[in-house]
Amino acid sequence: MNIRESTGSTGCTRTTPSTRTTPSTPNPRGEAGRQAFATEAVHAGREDLPAMGLHAVPLDLSTTYPSYDSRQEAARIDAFAATGARPDGPPVYARLDNPTVARFETALARLEGTESAVAFASGMAALSACLLARGGQGLRHVVAVRPLYGCSDHLLDTGLLGTEVTWVDPAGIADAIRPDTGLVMVETPANPTLAELDLRAVAHSCGTVPLLVDNTFATPVLQRPAERGAGLVLHSATKYLGGHGDVMGGVVACDEEFARMLRRVRFATGGVLHPLAGYLLLRGLSTLPVRMRAASATAGELARRLAADPRVARVHYPRIGGAMVAFETRGDPHAVIGGVRLITPAVSLGSVDTLIQHPASISHRIVAEGDRRSAGIDDRLLRMSVGLEDVEDLWRDLDRALDGRPAGQEDRRTGWEVRRTGQEVPAGLSANAAGPAAAAAGPARAPVPGRGGR
Repeated sequence: MNIRESTGSTGCTRTTPSTRTTPSTPNPRGEAGRQAFATEAVHAGREDLPAMGLHAVPLDLSTTYPSYDSRQEAARIDAFAATGARPDGPPVYARLDNPTVARFETALARLEGTESAVAFASGMAALSACLLARGGQGLRHVVAVRPLYGCSDHLLDTGLLGTEVTWVDPAGIADAIRPDTGLVMVETPANPTLAELDLRAVAHSCGTVPLLVDNTFATPVLQRPAERGAGLVLHSATKYLGGHGDVMGGVVACDEEFARMLRRVRFATGGVLHPLAGYLLLRGLSTLPVRMRAASATAGELARRLAADPRVARVHYPRIGGAMVAFETRGDPHAVIGGVRLITPAVSLGSVDTLIQHPASISHRIVAEGDRRSAGIDDRLLRMSVGLEDVEDLWRDLDRALDGRPAGQEDRRTGWEVRRTGQEVPAGLSANAAGPAAAAAGPARAPVPGRGGR
């Protein structure tokens, strides 16, 4: 466990590291002992395959299923409408349930340490379902902490679904809760500043109101919010869970009671995950720990180099590690976007290849300028999702883009800035901010996730 203290309205934290442990998850095969997180990632949702004589997960693309007993089907549909529980027996209709998608839901719930999970066509569909489920109970008020993903912010701020939002600092959550408050929503590490929150403290402030945590950036490899008091764990599965930039989806991990409400909302609104997407997401989970470890190691190295570079004013890198790096340039950030060649200048994140984007222009453009600035989203901020390329190739591309050199022109300097000055800077600090204390403290290692998560 890590002990973290909130240090301001943006939710920035400082961390005292301690021993990491493998998260406890149910053993999928009923064997004695506890299986490691990486093992669960490979086998969860596939437990019945040997008995079926299968090795690969079957893909069920059916939209409807035959039934010769209409009275029984009527009873099953009535039961679903009343409870939201998955129907017993064979599937009825793909908008109600799908066996391939159900496998992904089972696996993700196990990795997040929750009782259930419900998948949707996108992360925004998943968030919308949470808001509709609580709104249907007359609980339309939401307390939220910025920054959030830009479209999440927009959905709450505009009240498109009939909700009302109160934006607060973490310390103001308890005072903002009203009798009609249905959810408290946070994102940690936050998009795009990577600010971190003390989830246990936030959950305590929520009282009996469910805490919804967007865990897209961290994934269950780095943190499992349910173990720290979150009632709902949201993912844009399009990102790290899929991991290859070729599938869109969203999912909410939660208890079975809330899952039943979400299933009824999904059935009524139609925001279902396509079975092929469910298949690809389940496959993505099997390599999630390996991808996160590798990308996090590279991201930590790039964060150190950027923090020591005079062309960079500030670097944001979370204490829990991860594959996201954000940094503020001293020069024109748009020139960096236009100067990369190996790195892809594109929105989104979590793919095997490295992506970079300018949040004020793309992911958070929809957020009002004043709200962006108050949330710490500077106009010179760039957000980079680090992939699986070699760190030296990525640094060469970044270095050239920061210098404004054309592609193919070799760097004639003796090495990256930290080697030239002999000073290494702790991850999360700019070279300017660290000053002489960094040299006195010696080199700092950026956190890299272990096999079990945190």
